[in-house]
Amino acid sequence: MLTKLDTKSISTLTNPQFRRYAEIYQGIYAQFCQQVEAIGLPMAPYIEADETLKCKKHLEQQGALLRNGMKSIYLNRISPACQACKKGVGSFTTFISLACHRNCYFCFNPNQEDYEYHRKHKQDVTAQLAQLLDEGVQISHLALTGGEPLLHPHDVIKFFQYAHDHIPVTHTRLYTSGDQLNEELLKELQDAHLQEIRFSIKMEDPTSKRNDTLDRITLAQQYIPTVMVEMPVIPQYIEEMKELLLKLDALQIFGINLLELCFPFHNVPVFKEKGFQVKNPPCEILYNYWYAGGLPVAGSEEAALSLIQFAMDRSLQLGIHYCSFENKLTGQVYQQNALSPYEERYTLSDRDFFLKSAKVFGSDVPLVLSRLKEHGHVDYIQNDEWDYLEFSIRYIPLLQDLDVEIGISSYIKEMRPEGPCLRELSIDLTHPASFNLEEDI
Repeated sequence: MLTKLDTKSISTLTNPQFRRYAEIYQGIYAQFCQQVEAIGLPMAPYIEADETLKCKKHLEQQGALLRNGMKSIYLNRISPACQACKKGVGSFTTFISLACHRNCYFCFNPNQEDYEYHRKHKQDVTAQLAQLLDEGVQISHLALTGGEPLLHPHDVIKFFQYAHDHIPVTHTRLYTSGDQLNEELLKELQDAHLQEIRFSIKMEDPTSKRNDTLDRITLAQQYIPTVMVEMPVIPQYIEEMKELLLKLDALQIFGINLLELCFPFHNVPVFKEKGFQVKNPPCEILYNYWYAGGLPVAGSEEAALSLIQFAMDRSLQLGIHYCSFENKLTGQVYQQNALSPYEERYTLSDRDFFLKSAKVFGSDVPLVLSRLKEHGHVDYIQNDEWDYLEFSIRYIPLLQDLDVEIGISSYIKEMRPEGPCLRELSIDLTHPASFNLEEDI
């Protein structure tokens, strides 16, 4: 069993050197919270992980499927593209431009690199795809997003037709508001062998506008094999979203992706007006992730889980997938850590793909060092500055009779100008007698 080391749990550490080390990360987190609030949106009260865990386990007991370290939950079915997203290997998503006729306050496109340029200029996505294939890149899942890609319909058709001609077994999908869709364009998408289309529905839209999107969804089912809805879960629209689930189920579409709503670091007045706060903590491990979505909003995950519960209570048949903020991060971690060699002292986690090692501090060091030597293990390092011994987590079962506090460090591999290096991002607490390698790592 692992214990997250927050302010409360750090105070229970009996080893002063371990406590001093753990307080470094507590200080980093406090600084992070100050920086977020300086942007203008408050952090929500701290939530113990056990509270959400109980809810997810309850859903699992009723038949929901938990995956990717419980960062993803689904009912009935899930898109293969969402399954591939876990590691991101073979997945390629691009955009023609970031231009969009909509103006959603939660849109994170302004965070994209060179946003203003890409809002006004198009990329040649077909040439982009051709170059990747020429370089031998294997693509199993391919997507077009935006902006609104259907502002450029001819480019969209050309892209998917090229994909079918050159990599016909690749799963293709398109993200759209649906506003530009008509029967003629759907026929062209069908001829280009588009396999999946994901509509967004904005709950702030008037009912007539949402109904218009539902009509286009109905029409799309005649031409595209897999029709889905993908949208963030906004807590104050929970009742309206229950009604939407009932309507989508009646349409017999493939499913809906419920996204954790995020604060994209802009439109602060709108988020404050709606009473939103940043989820605290936003994720298990802080890092500079590639995902440009921002930070999760408090209450969105709980609302999404309640929608899954509603769907089970009503025996709905459509696929319902909750994609959390953290679910979007694991592909990056996997690609940084798993696709290049690392020393045996580190273990790749099956749960979050961070590299893990064990540490003991201060007076615990000679006890553990003696035990490792007794069993012939020499793959460890000692750090005099912070007074710790670092070793493989696979040695922890050898220490079960010792009364020591063990830190479990999480690392990520970074490429720097001087070469690859491992960067420690967090440390948790475990005890030898309660540690379970399969469950905890």
